[in-house]
Amino acid sequence: MFTSVLMIEKPLAPADVEFVTTLHGDDPVSFVVLMQPRGKQDVLLRAIDDVALGEFEDAVREGGEPGGAHAALPAEQGLSHTLEALRAAGSEAVGQVVEDHPLDLLKSVVDETGADEVIVLTAPHFVEEFFHRDWASRARHKVGVPVLKLFSHAADD
Repeated sequence: MFTSVLMIEKPLAPADVEFVTTLHGDDPVSFVVLMQPRGKQDVLLRAIDDVALGEFEDAVREGGEPGGAHAALPAEQGLSHTLEALRAAGSEAVGQVVEDHPLDLLKSVVDETGADEVIVLTAPHFVEEFFHRDWASRARHKVGVPVLKLFSHAADD
């Protein structure tokens, strides 16, 4: 069985579930999902990303997401939704919400599970990507397995 560690920041849309569960054809896939909600971190970078994408209204609203302990409940619900969707698509799936040091946790999960790959599935973060500060760029230097960077679909796609 192929094992993928899947790093996400929001629940997977149906198109994302279909995409990640079919990446390896008919081979069975097991997912370890690490949900890292963005919360109030990097508000300025996200606002710049919204401007770069021409999403000016979103840039004005940045910061409306809960942070800290307030982000935990939506993150747990989003993780639960994602795990159910992956299982419904025929994959094995376990996961956890990441509270601190996501890349350290990612490294330990890859090592403990013998994962074959890491999939980082997020919205575009142009500023972070330009400076190679996004999860995928940083993970490539840390985990020792292939890291695939994918952009998530909007929930209504």
